Amino acid sequence: MQIGPVTDVGGILAPAYRMVVELVETGAALGWVLPPPRRELDALLGEVATAARDGDAVLLAAHDDGALAGFGYWRRYARQTHRPHADLEKVLVAHRFQRRGIGRALTESLVLAARDAGIEVLTLDARGDNTHALAMYRALGFHEYGRLPDFVAVGPHRYDKVFYAIDLRRPWPRLGRP
Repeated sequence: MQIGPVTDVGGILAPAYRMVVELVETGAALGWVLPPPRRELDALLGEVATAARDGDAVLLAAHDDGALAGFGYWRRYARQTHRPHADLEKVLVAHRFQRRGIGRALTESLVLAARDAGIEVLTLDARGDNTHALAMYRALGFHEYGRLPDFVAVGPHRYDKVFYAIDLRRPWPRLGRP
């Protein structure tokens, strides 16, 4: 498996869209109830790639035997008073590549990229029933700083929205890097 920055977003658009459709259709907690239109995902990844060129985001892709196995990104907050901070917005791994440590490796790489970019606090939010992701974030040093009970609506079901953060101004015990 190889993880690296996405320099040409056009090279991942089609496989990324197939991945999103597959994951959303099987109930993954990605912020969509139904798969988004292709143009919506293309626009989102294009915005992230543009922000990455400006130093305000990082978009990473994981490949395994030439196939897109997963991708993830963070973006710096736009509000001027929040500029030292960023939000880890998405980390996705295709079903056939799950349970191989790819999500963890992507997340670690995104945290390191945030630290290298001078991000002070990296935040994220996740759906409360996404227990595997929440456990991984805790294991990587993120801490819960808030929760909105029954905030996420998926049809008749309600889930907590859980907020996590990691302070990158402190040493990161996971990799022992300050």
